[in-house]
Amino acid sequence: MLNNLWDTLSDLLYQEFSSISIGQLMLALGVAFLLSLYVVLIYRLVYSGVLFSKRFALSLVLLTMITCIVILTISTNVVLSLGMVGALSIVRFRTAVKDVMDTVFMFWAIAVGIITGAGFAMIAAIATLAIGLLLLVLFRLSKHINIGTYLVVFRLSPAADSGALLKSLPTHRVRSRNITDDKQDLVLEMKLNNAQTQRVQQLIQNPDVLEVNIVSYNAQSAL
Repeated sequence: MLNNLWDTLSDLLYQEFSSISIGQLMLALGVAFLLSLYVVLIYRLVYSGVLFSKRFALSLVLLTMITCIVILTISTNVVLSLGMVGALSIVRFRTAVKDVMDTVFMFWAIAVGIITGAGFAMIAAIATLAIGLLLLVLFRLSKHINIGTYLVVFRLSPAADSGALLKSLPTHRVRSRNITDDKQDLVLEMKLNNAQTQRVQQLIQNPDVLEVNIVSYNAQSAL
């Protein structure tokens, strides 16, 4: 009985390693790992948020390698591929993605894993390098133009003429206005370049302006 069991296990292992060699597996995983590190590097260079998430960067690496393993496995077995499609079709991921660019990088990592696992490592490498360079160019151009959306918070003295102040500002949208006995608070949504940002900051020299806060704002705007 033990001999029959050993023969069965040997046949199963032989079938597995005859369809996918150890060298092919290690090569695919190695390429997927290196390309995923490149994806993480690009993500770090173009990241414009407040706090960089190392957990998300690690998830990009793991997502690429896991996808590569799945594609490499199901590409050698039609029955297994159909079962995998059925199993994944019932999976629901409810993790909220805060930035749309995070979704782009997740899709990029999955695409790299699929192409690498399918055996097109050279195509995956060339496409990944090209996409990364394009993202860097677009990021540098956006920084050169450097027009961003900001929330500008003004704290004014109670006797200040807020109307005159608003007329002197670039195009803006009033988000909130709070008036008390000892102060006035204005929250404005504005699109500013470097020169406009410096001009807004210089308003602190106005005796009626008590405080100016400029906060980066990534929400959608009609301005």
